[in-house]
Amino acid sequence: MKIALFNIQNLFHRDRVFTELERSRNFLNWNKEFDDLLQNKAEKPTSMERLRELAYLLRFDKTNYNSYAILRKKEGELYFKGMETPNETKADEKTNWNGWIKIQTTPISSKAIAHKAQVIRDIDPDILILQEVEDRNSLDEFNNLILPELDCTSFDHCILVPNSEGKGREQALLLKNGHELDSIKFHIIDTSEKFTHELIEYRIKTKEGELFYVLSAYFYEDELNMEDAWEIRNKQAENVSKIYQNILLTGQHKVMVTGTLNAPSYCKSISPLLQESDLKDITKHLSFEVDYDEGIDESYHRMGAYRKGVNIKQKDFMLLSPELFLRMTDSGLNRKAMWPKERPQWSTYKTLKTKIDAASEHPAIWCTID
Repeated sequence: MKIALFNIQNLFHRDRVFTELERSRNFLNWNKEFDDLLQNKAEKPTSMERLRELAYLLRFDKTNYNSYAILRKKEGELYFKGMETPNETKADEKTNWNGWIKIQTTPISSKAIAHKAQVIRDIDPDILILQEVEDRNSLDEFNNLILPELDCTSFDHCILVPNSEGKGREQALLLKNGHELDSIKFHIIDTSEKFTHELIEYRIKTKEGELFYVLSAYFYEDELNMEDAWEIRNKQAENVSKIYQNILLTGQHKVMVTGTLNAPSYCKSISPLLQESDLKDITKHLSFEVDYDEGIDESYHRMGAYRKGVNIKQKDFMLLSPELFLRMTDSGLNRKAMWPKERPQWSTYKTLKTKIDAASEHPAIWCTID
């Protein structure tokens, strides 16, 4: 039985707020780099080229980032408003629906979608836990149309679990090869924000008839307010640990806790799971396999990384109860569809040429249990 976790960062379209946050975090760095280049008088051709790039990123060229589209009564289609389109008034009762609506999401490139499917095809899990899925229709289309295009068998069961955030970051469970969902339960693990944070408890029946539990979590993250985020994550980790312990008290010892915890393993905010429980991280198993960094980074062990030679910050975890950990025969990580920064470098799919075509900023992790 092979189980995989993949924070896929949406399938076909992603909420605009996440790309805007990324731009705001980079804005100060771009501004500082622009000032440094000007102080050095930017005489080199490469410096001038970089100044032009930064001027575009900082919007000095007054580029119009149009976030609207036109909804016309023409075959029920939605049309994007181009720069050459004449100015039109906003929609009201007199304009007969010839007006404006704001687009909340941005489309994901077709190559990025293909890379998402390629990662799943290469792992080929029996049970797949997906995080950050936008909606049920997208999940069904991805499973029934996109995966078969890459010679990947579609999953027999697709369960989408919506959350209270409302930004298209739902969780999903996909099953095939005789594995079935026996029951599902929701646990509220935090209510400190405007929306609640849920832990999803799946009870899955294997094709051999055994039952085991998967606790799927997505912990809070806020890089602009890290102290509050630390407190929220710590409370979430404590509550998940209590839920795990309660399952053990019922006599059930086949339990997995998995998800994006948004902190490295040494962080005290998630210590109730990583340090104060008997849960085992699959990356510590001898079978854990992954393509290592190239060059000098292969022998380097960055703090907070998955392991030596795998120097990307660990945010996604697959933690097993001792009984499941003893029955694990194989495990690994697929980051071939991640876009590497300057350092470290690792091997990627040949079709991955730019950052925009990356499948996700997260790797897919997996394990095989006997």
